[in-house]
Amino acid sequence: MSAATIKTEKDILLDVQHLTKRFAIDTSRIKRTKHFVQAVSDVSFQINRGEAFGLVGESGCGKTTIGKMLVNLYKPTSGSIFFEGVDLAALRPAERKQYYQEIQLIFQDPYSSLNPRMRVGDIIAEPIITNRLLPKEQVEDRINELLEHVGLANYARNRYPHEFSGGQRQRIGIARALAMSPKLIVCDEPVSALDVSIQAQVLNLLDDLKHEFGLTYLFIAHGLNVVKHVSDQVGVMYLGKLFEVAPKKKLFGNPLSPYSQALLSAVPSVDPSKKRQRIILEGDVPSPINPPPGCRFSSRCHKKLPICDELEPEFIEVEPEHFCACHLYS
Repeated sequence: MSAATIKTEKDILLDVQHLTKRFAIDTSRIKRTKHFVQAVSDVSFQINRGEAFGLVGESGCGKTTIGKMLVNLYKPTSGSIFFEGVDLAALRPAERKQYYQEIQLIFQDPYSSLNPRMRVGDIIAEPIITNRLLPKEQVEDRINELLEHVGLANYARNRYPHEFSGGQRQRIGIARALAMSPKLIVCDEPVSALDVSIQAQVLNLLDDLKHEFGLTYLFIAHGLNVVKHVSDQVGVMYLGKLFEVAPKKKLFGNPLSPYSQALLSAVPSVDPSKKRQRIILEGDVPSPINPPPGCRFSSRCHKKLPICDELEPEFIEVEPEHFCACHLYS
């Protein structure tokens, strides 16, 4: 599938085409043989400017690996990352720096992502000073402004991270990401380590900031309810592959992939009168070192066809703006 087939008339900020990441592992030091973990395999998607793209799937499916490639923590094995029409992988390091300043990351763990030896004000100021974004005399005002945007008082700048709760620490992490005035923020499960009551506050904050600053998000999460709250588009991953992409209402209202159907069947319903029929997935996730030759979900699929074990399904547009990789539709 060509990523160009998913493009819409909207302004596309990020265009990922055939992104692949493999990690080499030594299985025998004597024979010097190498095998590869196929973390991400031929993934393509686009994110429109000012929107949030939710990426969901089981642990180990490659969601975080994609996020780290977008912020240049991992180098892609193959594929392209177009940001505002520019292929970041084709740029020289000096040219790449300018674009990566506009792509920031909010980490999953608010406890380990902040330097415990630095005051909050210094943590937020560090990217501003390092990249010389503002004159020194304006940095203090910028710190106060960012703290106010994330709902923290100015006196927080003189305190250390251990003096704050998990939700407050994540707000500090958000302020640090905003310090670079980014266009795209990769949110790597930013609420999974927080209490449920605090999760709602942080999600509402992210949504408010998106509208206030015109931000674009790649929102990585396990919980489908979380993704439904913040996303405009949703992508479902399994074992390194993208299985379904659709606008939020379409995916939650009519999931096409059997894997998406199984995930949604596990989400508790708010209305007790509406009971979902639970789809239980049997068996284990195949090894990413040696994935099955056909559809990667075939060993656990409740709608399996004979062809599923032999041929990998194409990622096609089943209905307008609704894409799926499944032999049921091809």
